[in-house]
Amino acid sequence: MYMAYGWPQVIPLEAGLCPASEQIVYLKVINRLLLVVAPSHIELWSSSQNKVRLGKYKRDSDSIQREGENLQAVWSPDTKMIAVLFLRLALAIVLVILKILCLLNVRYIKKVTVFNTSSFFLHIFKVQSTGKELKVGGKQPSGLFLATISLLLSEQVPFSDKNLTMSNIVCDNRHMLLGLSDGSLHLVSWKGEFSGTFELDSHPCDGNKVTESPRSLDNGLSSRGDLRVLTSTRNSSRSYAVIQLELSLPLRLLVVLYSDGQLALCSISKKGLKQTESIKAERWLGSGDAMCASVASDQQILAVGSRRGVVELYDLAESALLLRTVSLYDWGYTMEDTGSVSCIAWTPDNSAFAVGWKLRGLTVWSVSGCRLMCTIRQIGLSSVSSPMVKQTQDFKYEPMMGGTSLMQWDEYGYRLYAVEEGSSERILAFSFGKCCLNRGVSGTTYVRQVIYGEDRLLVVQSEDTDELKILHVNLPVTCLSYIPVSYISQNWPVLHVAASKDGMYLAVAGLHGLILYDIRSKKWRVFGDITQEQKIQCKGLLWLGRIVVVCNYHDSSNTYELLFYPRYHLDQSSLLCQKQLLGKPMVMDVFQDYILVTYRPFDVHIFHVKISGELSPSSTPFLQLSTVRELSIMTVKSHPAAMRFIPDQISRECISKNKFSFSSDSLVRQPARCLILRTNGELSLLDLDDGRERELTDSVELFWVTCGQSEEKANLIEEVSWLDYGHRGMQVWYPSPGVDPFKQEDFLQLDPELEFDREVYPLGLLPNAGVVVGVSQRLSFSACTEFPCFESSPQAQTILHCLLRHLLQSLALQEGNDELFYEYAKFVRDKIEEALRLAQLSAEKIHFSHCLEWLLFTVFDAEISRQSANKNQLPVPKNATSFSLLEKTCDLIRNFPEYLDVVVSVARKTDGRHWADLFTAAGRSTECVFTPFILKFAFILFEECFQRRWYRTAACYILVIAKLEGPAVSQYCALRLLQATLDESLYELAGELVRFLLRSGREYEHATADSDKLSPTFLGYFLFGSSFKRQSFDSKSTSIKEQNAHVASVKNILESHASYLMSGKELSKLVAFVKGTQFDLVEYLQRERSGCARLENFALGLELIGQKLHMGTLQSRLDAEFLLAHMCSVKFKEWIVVLATLLRRSEVLFDLFRYDMRLWKAYSITLQSQPAFAEYHDLLQVLEEQLSSVSCEEEK
Repeated sequence: MYMAYGWPQVIPLEAGLCPASEQIVYLKVINRLLLVVAPSHIELWSSSQNKVRLGKYKRDSDSIQREGENLQAVWSPDTKMIAVLFLRLALAIVLVILKILCLLNVRYIKKVTVFNTSSFFLHIFKVQSTGKELKVGGKQPSGLFLATISLLLSEQVPFSDKNLTMSNIVCDNRHMLLGLSDGSLHLVSWKGEFSGTFELDSHPCDGNKVTESPRSLDNGLSSRGDLRVLTSTRNSSRSYAVIQLELSLPLRLLVVLYSDGQLALCSISKKGLKQTESIKAERWLGSGDAMCASVASDQQILAVGSRRGVVELYDLAESALLLRTVSLYDWGYTMEDTGSVSCIAWTPDNSAFAVGWKLRGLTVWSVSGCRLMCTIRQIGLSSVSSPMVKQTQDFKYEPMMGGTSLMQWDEYGYRLYAVEEGSSERILAFSFGKCCLNRGVSGTTYVRQVIYGEDRLLVVQSEDTDELKILHVNLPVTCLSYIPVSYISQNWPVLHVAASKDGMYLAVAGLHGLILYDIRSKKWRVFGDITQEQKIQCKGLLWLGRIVVVCNYHDSSNTYELLFYPRYHLDQSSLLCQKQLLGKPMVMDVFQDYILVTYRPFDVHIFHVKISGELSPSSTPFLQLSTVRELSIMTVKSHPAAMRFIPDQISRECISKNKFSFSSDSLVRQPARCLILRTNGELSLLDLDDGRERELTDSVELFWVTCGQSEEKANLIEEVSWLDYGHRGMQVWYPSPGVDPFKQEDFLQLDPELEFDREVYPLGLLPNAGVVVGVSQRLSFSACTEFPCFESSPQAQTILHCLLRHLLQSLALQEGNDELFYEYAKFVRDKIEEALRLAQLSAEKIHFSHCLEWLLFTVFDAEISRQSANKNQLPVPKNATSFSLLEKTCDLIRNFPEYLDVVVSVARKTDGRHWADLFTAAGRSTECVFTPFILKFAFILFEECFQRRWYRTAACYILVIAKLEGPAVSQYCALRLLQATLDESLYELAGELVRFLLRSGREYEHATADSDKLSPTFLGYFLFGSSFKRQSFDSKSTSIKEQNAHVASVKNILESHASYLMSGKELSKLVAFVKGTQFDLVEYLQRERSGCARLENFALGLELIGQKLHMGTLQSRLDAEFLLAHMCSVKFKEWIVVLATLLRRSEVLFDLFRYDMRLWKAYSITLQSQPAFAEYHDLLQVLEEQLSSVSCEEEK
């Protein structure tokens, strides 16, 4: 897995002499060197830790005019020579002269023919180190040497007079191959010898054979389109130009792409390109719009970019069947936005590939179709929210905005070098981190997930709050104060990282040596002797308890060995054991005291580790390594990419009941099985006793063995054997409930709902949290930087619902079998206890409610699907298994307080036609006191919420009750809930209930006679008594008379509550009430002017209202302004004077007093006579001045 981080680095290039056609024509990285070929010059850069230009070759203007610009280039695999093709265009005029009068200097021309001729020149350059080392900071050697690029030979190609164009150039150590526009291929040696032109064998077209892959997918999902492989022979009646060549020496494969979009898959000789007669077209494929292609040799996958902007992946090991397609269509971008695919580049380990488009952007994808990185700025997944291509200010910071012409990964996969279309001034280098996946000879962890870059670590860890955070760990500049050099500067880059089983220590290895990081103390441990460090070339890391195991390579003897170091001391004196290996290991694994080592072709060796003595600095421990098993397997399958021990699973019940003793050999017995993930994605189970291998699934990228990996009591994934991830998403594997746990042959593959988002790539598991940890890309934009910053954002996907469903499903299956009911009675009881215990362990997790909801939803959805499948079949007795599973799920969830929330949330996500089954299962056997005239299950759950005062949850049940139990019951419940929410001051919720009641009142205006008996008016009158009923139910209120009875009930409740708030002068609550319920305050004030809204005494009212509103806060002032506006609209003078005084709104008071001087005098006397109102004396002074000026003006 690859994830971009940080800001793109800019590598500046020299300006060329051909500004009109300046475009980088070649980009290649070999042996930490970056070669850039532009039309007029060549540059050689270091691609290591320090990006420095080491050499260049710049052509002068005369050479460019004479020989033309650089057209194509190729770099020899040994980096010693560069071949460059030049193109020169000349204007030739052939004159046919009938008569020339030389003496008169007159020419009579009968015919003039004008045509263009092109001449290709091949220049071969030699790259040679000068031996002059560059100093890049500090006194330590940098390992960077200046280089010279000199012209070795120049030759004119023999087909220059044919006016042909050519494709790119591919090469091996001795020869180069290029394609021509007439469909032919030309072989050239590195000595400049031209071996002639040849064409691929072609046969008369005998029809096209279309083969569809059963695994064909679109972005990792099930395919619904016409995705297919066109496999046919080629018609030779017409020649097409060769536009690209792709060479894979490990596969002995040459891919030839023609201008008509067809590809030829050709086999080559073991000797490479030399024997042209051995280059034969074995297969033709393509849909006619292929634009580029790239081969992943390890995965044996061919990626083909099309004119439609999509990339098709073909399985070369399976007769080039189409696996899947990837594109940005689901993110709202089509070919019109991105253009066609211009280039594809695979990572060095072939686990991901980068795609560049002609018009805009580049993206990195995993083989399964997960989008790992994208430079295109976007908002969401839908085409509506995703921004289209617009040359506006918003997009000026987007990298590769003009399209991508060339891409190249460095040899470690830490950098992706990209060239923007039409750019020759710079190269962008994107930094990537890699995940510690369970591949190769390095171990993995189940506590912390680590992403490592070239010089840093990013650790994903779970905090106490269950929040996932990324911890940035920069490798130290100096490991210890007395060491004069840093580790990473001498041993760049980081190659291997492994975390200990408890996640507290990280082992990190670069080019040489080894260092350890203690996460608790945040300290590094290094070798004290630098010479010992440099003798270690780590090829893999494992943790064996508190011992770090290093797979070391000796280049002098070409041998491999295992080194065992205690984590408390890295030194030769502390070396516990040194074990010579038979050869280069393919994969390694460790479980408890056993180590697995696999050699080519498929030889499995298992070692047992025995430690004598205490493993501490104060003692001298002794480690003994013995071979306990050797297994040689003959197979034609692809090589293993990862192998993991499968420990025998023993349930907690067996251990707790002393069926097995902790000291017995049963718990530490040698694992007899292991999982194998092959390079082609096939996952299989290997029996180490008899060598039998059972294929489980395919198209897998990575897997995690979970059983026996955690000793914590809070391990939530004990029931899972392993999980795998691929294009199908996440798959969970469970053991079969066999009698003998050591002879488990069958496995249940369940719960496809654990599929990750296609922007989130899973990293591993957190057993104590019961989640799968993933990471996605996030872009951070800043106005002070040219490009955005790429950030890794951790994501979590819980698996608790899968585990609970597995336990309940196996329980339901056993109960559905009457014959085995008594035999499995104890098994059933244990499964119930296990499911409940597992849920209780997770009850404090923040995602617990979501897990329960997802569990019930998946079970209920399966029940709906079963009913739909049986709809058109003959009536049969109801399947007890499925319905029992729904009931058992509800019984389990009922043990937790989230139950009522979960049930109604699931109902809101499903079709209302199926609610009856859900609430029948959910409400059955629930103990609740309810009214005798309602016996429905939805009402039972509502009543339980109401009694617990969970009013928000109870409100969600109103719609369910309306559909299942009729309008009268729903209105009855809503009216009760409305009064309760008003009493609790939940005004937003009360507003939603009011809107529901008014809407339902209109919809059910013509209710049945039964519902009339339970009319809202009747129920409201008896249920919602109040001391302010007199005003609410006053028969003289014309506003109520004009409304129907249902609306009148709602208004009665609202007006009663408004009267309660107004009488108590709870003005802040009154404002919130009016805003939440849209209560008509103006109409109410007009009616209650002489009632509960009346202010009897100004002084008392001012003091009381001032205390209630707390005018020192902003919200209180806003509430007062709101009330003042309403009082002004009804001209309620008492309230206007009080509120304007509290707000010190002199302009409002001035407009009031200028026409009523008696009121002004009373107001002034009151404020001056009361000591408590001294704070308003300045307001009086302002008003007095304003009123005096008005009086003077009137007298004049």
